[in-house]
Amino acid sequence: MKSMWKNWLRQSVFLYSVLYTVATIFNSILYLINGYYEDPNGNWHELDRAVIVLLVVLAFTIIKHLKVKKYLLKAVIVYIPTLLLAFAYVWMVGLRDTLASSAYRDIFINYTAGFAIATVIGWIVRSVKTKKKTSV
Repeated sequence: MKSMWKNWLRQSVFLYSVLYTVATIFNSILYLINGYYEDPNGNWHELDRAVIVLLVVLAFTIIKHLKVKKYLLKAVIVYIPTLLLAFAYVWMVGLRDTLASSAYRDIFINYTAGFAIATVIGWIVRSVKTKKKTSV
């Protein structure tokens, strides 16, 4: 049982670190291409990204442990409520700051991209493990 928690935590932290790093680097490159040399949204933007990446990792973890046989069905079952959580988070951010007119569209695109990446990674890992088990 203890090793299961260690494995789960290690995988979640690794996925979180990779996704957050990729999202941050991609965002920084886009800012530099558009001529911004500092993040105009400051530290709140980094914290917001951290929360959204945490939602993606939470969704991945739920997909991994949900007891449904079809992987695509599990992904859809988890995607809808976690996307709603992301929308709720954007709404709460709107209580703190004025939202951009495209805030909900942006979170939809960003969350869906992160979710898709995490889901494809999970599907590949699951497929490889299943092939190893059946070949042994």
